[in-house]
Amino acid sequence: MIRRAAALVLAALLLALAGPGPAQAAGYRYWSFWEHDGDRWLYATEGPSTARPADGAVQGFRFAVSEDSQDASQPRGGADFAGICARTPAREGKKRVALVLDFGTREDAPSGETPPASRTACAQLPENATTAEALALVAKPLRYDTNALLCAIAGYPKTGCGDQVSTGKNPTATEKPSEKGDDGGPSVGVYAGGALIAALAAAAVWQARRRGHG
Repeated sequence: MIRRAAALVLAALLLALAGPGPAQAAGYRYWSFWEHDGDRWLYATEGPSTARPADGAVQGFRFAVSEDSQDASQPRGGADFAGICARTPAREGKKRVALVLDFGTREDAPSGETPPASRTACAQLPENATTAEALALVAKPLRYDTNALLCAIAGYPKTGCGDQVSTGKNPTATEKPSEKGDDGGPSVGVYAGGALIAALAAAAVWQARRRGHG
């Protein structure tokens, strides 16, 4: 009887301390903004409404689901300014900006929508123009939310804006509470949990003994 009581207490406490199972990570479905440095895509450090690309710049947009900028999907396809703007001759007082528009995959598309084929465009506009103005010139209709977040390019997607979705992945090791102390050993929390289990189990045994002698 005593052993059974102690075992039940131990099992219950272990389940309580273990907590719920690992939660699925959350991602967001949105248009990410990129700049090409001649060799690779770099996540833009400012939004298209404030970025003012220089003549000859190559910029890209990719629609996808990602958790943050660290795992965001890059635009696919070529990023060659000369090729994209080959049919747009240079003009005095104007600049040319090459845009790569990647509408993403079916897996990342909102329910009921199909992503258009990816495409490129060359925007020729005033020298002080922003990327948002370049987009408006070659990829209408654009859609923004009340916070000026870019929601749709060329009408895609029809609805939604930065919607949160489940990525179906468990949080990474860096997102989980650490189970080790600074010196590589178990944390204080792990030790405290073990001590609590031992103390309550001993109390259960003591209570059972009292009842047996009562």
